[in-house]
Amino acid sequence: MTLDLSPDSGARDAGPPVPVPAVGLAERLRGGVSFRRDQLGFLQWAARTHGDIVRFRLFGIPMIMLNHPDHIYRVLVEQRTKYDKDALLYRLVRPVLRDGLIGNPGGELWQRQRRLMQPSFRPVIVAKFAENMTDETTAMLERWERQYAPGAVVNVHEEFGELALRIVNRSLFSARVGRAARDFAEAFTEANALLGRFFKFPFPPLTVPTPAHRRLRRAIDRMDAFVASFVQRRTADPGDEVDLLTLLMNAVDEDGDGRGMEPEQLHHEVLNLVVGAYETTTNALSWIFYLLAAHPEVERKLHEEADAVLGGRVPRFEDMARTPYARSVVEETLRLYSPAWQFMRRARTEDRIGGFHIPARSNIYLNSYVLHRHPQLWDDPESFDPGRFSPERSAGRPRHAYMPFGGGERICIGQHFALTELHLVLLTLVRRHRFRLPPGQPPVRPQPLITLHPEGGVPLEVHPR
Repeated sequence: MTLDLSPDSGARDAGPPVPVPAVGLAERLRGGVSFRRDQLGFLQWAARTHGDIVRFRLFGIPMIMLNHPDHIYRVLVEQRTKYDKDALLYRLVRPVLRDGLIGNPGGELWQRQRRLMQPSFRPVIVAKFAENMTDETTAMLERWERQYAPGAVVNVHEEFGELALRIVNRSLFSARVGRAARDFAEAFTEANALLGRFFKFPFPPLTVPTPAHRRLRRAIDRMDAFVASFVQRRTADPGDEVDLLTLLMNAVDEDGDGRGMEPEQLHHEVLNLVVGAYETTTNALSWIFYLLAAHPEVERKLHEEADAVLGGRVPRFEDMARTPYARSVVEETLRLYSPAWQFMRRARTEDRIGGFHIPARSNIYLNSYVLHRHPQLWDDPESFDPGRFSPERSAGRPRHAYMPFGGGERICIGQHFALTELHLVLLTLVRRHRFRLPPGQPPVRPQPLITLHPEGGVPLEVHPR
């Protein structure tokens, strides 16, 4: 697909740079949109009104939103040394994630940690955890058969949250889920909601001990205690488990100082992995099955592929290559509802993007929810159409038109783990069940917190096939 560039959004480098178009207060009032009341509506309206680069203020803090693959490529790849993650969004989540890979601003510490951790997430390593994913999903289905009558309405968002915790605990810690893991989930859910509100209204600062900030601190303490219990137990008794925690504890910086992680840094990275694996998987699976329930024709095609390849057995890692339509269902869901739906960078120095002047210290805002609905990149962008990810229809699509895991050197380290998990869980579920929307159920709305949630959960009828 070729993107037609409008004159005000193209990569214009000739002539003096001009200021980025701004959304003024009067214009917002005329348009009837507010970032605080309707974050998704405001961002889509701003992109429609001003094109692929637009400036607005979030409670006095200037933001520059980029919504063009070329602009995103410049920030994340071509001129990446001019940008870091010392931006508003990551300063906001830093009290939770500390110096872990997700929110680390960059520099030598981030580079060292990425070198240490990257080998543990290679496809050959992830393949070793595939059986964890299908085992835990099968166990969930067996519990469903005992607990729910055929056609019962199940809040699959809650079920997938527990499943995601079981998979990450087993893969990371060789542990089964228990009350401590559910306490972690409750603590993170509260932290995510609080941080989502703070992003829309970032005052007073998190250092001010308001009741909400104290609740956030208690939630962080509960998450820290969960991670510390596993790390301390493994440090005292290494045992013979081969899991991600073992790999991280034994990783050394062979291209640097030859040493491993300090205990505090290991804690931060493990916490980042649990948060990332739990939160994004829960939401992505919820959206996948909500969309399948709303589009039975897609579900039927998926059943046909799963039946032909699996013949009723549990899927294996190698089946992923033989089920391209299932992969397309995952990719199309991530286009519409990427859990990690917003990214930010800070301009370390001034730059020029598309002919526009980017002042130093600008907050650069990248939003996949808006980008993945760009009408010049995606035909009928609001429709659920897994076929758009076929090789034929994907040919020529700009690389940074689709970025559910970010892009550039800071692309999510767990991308392959996440895609493997979503693909295998999907196959395991659809070989035995189908899903339908309960009669009269209103559409599930996306809730824009730090991640993109299905507001109110996802109640679905679950039918044995």
